[in-house]
Amino acid sequence: MPTVLSGRYEPERLVARGGMADVYKARDRLLNRTVALKVLFKELSVDHAFVERFRREAQAAAGLSHRNIVSVFDWGEDGSTYYIVMEFVNGLPLSATLRANGPFAPFKVAETAAEVAAALSYAHRHNVVHRDVKPGNIVITEDGQVKVMDFGIARAFNTEDSLTQTGSVMGTATYFSPEQAEGIGVDGRSDIYSLGVVMFEMIAGKPPFVGDSPVAVASKHVRELPPALSDMVPSVPPQLDKIIARCLNKSPQLRYQTADDLRADLINFIEGREVRGVDSPDATTVIPVTRPPIGLDGSTTTVMQPVGRYDQGLQGARGGREVERKSRTGLYSGILVAMLVALAVIVAFLGQALGYWHLGSAAAVKATVPHIYGQSLSRAESLIKAGGLKVGTINQVPTGSAAAGTVLRSSPAESSKALKGSTVDLWVAETPPQAQVKVPSVVGQDLQQAEDILSKAQLSYTAIYVNSATAPANQVTNQQPGQGALAKPHSQVQLFVSNGQPPPTSLISVPSVATDTVTQAADALGKAGFNVSSTYSYAYSPSVYQGYVVGTTPPAGSQEKSGATVTLIVSEGPEPTVPNVVGDDVNTAETALTADGFQPAAVCQSPTAPDNPHHKGVVVNQNPTGGTPAPSGSTVTIYGDFPSSYCSTPSTTTTSTSSSSSSSTTSPSTTSSTTPIGGLP
Repeated sequence: MPTVLSGRYEPERLVARGGMADVYKARDRLLNRTVALKVLFKELSVDHAFVERFRREAQAAAGLSHRNIVSVFDWGEDGSTYYIVMEFVNGLPLSATLRANGPFAPFKVAETAAEVAAALSYAHRHNVVHRDVKPGNIVITEDGQVKVMDFGIARAFNTEDSLTQTGSVMGTATYFSPEQAEGIGVDGRSDIYSLGVVMFEMIAGKPPFVGDSPVAVASKHVRELPPALSDMVPSVPPQLDKIIARCLNKSPQLRYQTADDLRADLINFIEGREVRGVDSPDATTVIPVTRPPIGLDGSTTTVMQPVGRYDQGLQGARGGREVERKSRTGLYSGILVAMLVALAVIVAFLGQALGYWHLGSAAAVKATVPHIYGQSLSRAESLIKAGGLKVGTINQVPTGSAAAGTVLRSSPAESSKALKGSTVDLWVAETPPQAQVKVPSVVGQDLQQAEDILSKAQLSYTAIYVNSATAPANQVTNQQPGQGALAKPHSQVQLFVSNGQPPPTSLISVPSVATDTVTQAADALGKAGFNVSSTYSYAYSPSVYQGYVVGTTPPAGSQEKSGATVTLIVSEGPEPTVPNVVGDDVNTAETALTADGFQPAAVCQSPTAPDNPHHKGVVVNQNPTGGTPAPSGSTVTIYGDFPSSYCSTPSTTTTSTSSSSSSSTTSPSTTSSTTPIGGLP
């Protein structure tokens, strides 16, 4: 990628990686402002269809100017590099906040959702459907403002040559609307369903539907009733429960018809007024749903579909619903048979569309992750592709004793089974920076001598003049970065140079440099009369970006002598927190823990309820518990009645001890074997 795109946009650092592009914090040189720069992956830039979709993203979002929508400023290309320029937002995605803090309070859920609904309402009025509403695309800024971003798969209502025509499936399966899962046309009511899923997750701590694969989750959106939110969180206010229920209706006709209607009810709830939009037709109404041609002969299938539990919840007490459902058992049995037949065909075609299998080829369903540990990255990529799999995220980790550029581990693990066409994420030993030079020491040198030394090392400098009680004028008293540090050729070294004046006898205050870059902080401290230590200390911070300054030692506001040394405290980003996987099946738990950078390990326990098959393979406890801060890469132990492939069978032992003075017998205890899940190293 060019250092500066189109002679204007200068990338500073990578901040995110999306489905088809990297996102950088960048500087707009022309307007001298910070922007977000979304750059299309190189391997996709040769695909005309992807480039066209990328361009459509900019066109769809550029016309949207709203306080709750991340603005798009520009779109362009530089050689073979395609990019979009967007508003840079200081804040955290809702997904990160949920992982760190857990479920939201009901009124906070309503306030957040009302702002999202305002953004969707504005977009819908301008003929744009978001199509991928999820926590990762909702950002809460440092001052509490909610912004919706990434209209990356949005399309205009009236665009005849849309790249996402009826029959294609786009979006994120966990937040699919039923009509998205079926691959039929969508409108703004699909976004309302997805926002309902987000609100459900904000209250319950998990989405209504989870599964082993996107296809499994998508099929649940079509055929399964969501769990009753009031059963999972008894304290949820009934009015908010009903609002979410209306959003999650399987039928678009029975949801809120506009995002404005949804927002009005959320505001009514917040302000304690009557919620007016939750009434819907009889919960037991069976509505015809005509789907696109799905039969092998091209015929159209009409399926009778029940409205669902959430609409039943709007009609009365649960006991009354049970009586009503029993009275219709015969009717529903017939409907269920028809739905299952249609669903089998839908799931088959959906799975093929998403690349999880190929119809008529049973051998294409599964693939074995090849032996790639210790292999070079290029060799591992070749082996993965040869096995019918795709290379996913490539994570650089410190080398330790491993050769740079070699594969350390993967997810799924090598030798494990995976669906053909699915991705394999890799962890690779970090490659040392290229074309870097070591910074020499020039402390104690005259400024002219220091300039000559740095010039020979292919470096330049900036001078900051400071008071000094001992150094003569023009002598270097400190430098940043220090001796031995690696730097890019021709980059600048900050030199603190004596001005020949002794420091004043009075104390001076340490300035605040929190949220500054290291360079900015060192400059401010030097100008204030302090020396800056060439070594840093580090701390986690939920609000300061990694690599930026969190604070100083001594702290800001301290009264110190001029020339005193101040140490910068640099942010390592938010401290990782362990996700809550209790209640998840073992595969889902493994995926969640590994995705958040933790090492899952299983402990087999006897089931608490042997006659209850629902306990089989489900996590009943974990250590550390969900929401607990823990170092990245640490082990999280999960407990449950798991299959033998995950951990060994527990044994029971009885231990007794005695002595002349006392004796005791311990009760039988279960000894369990702990085994890393999936063979992860």
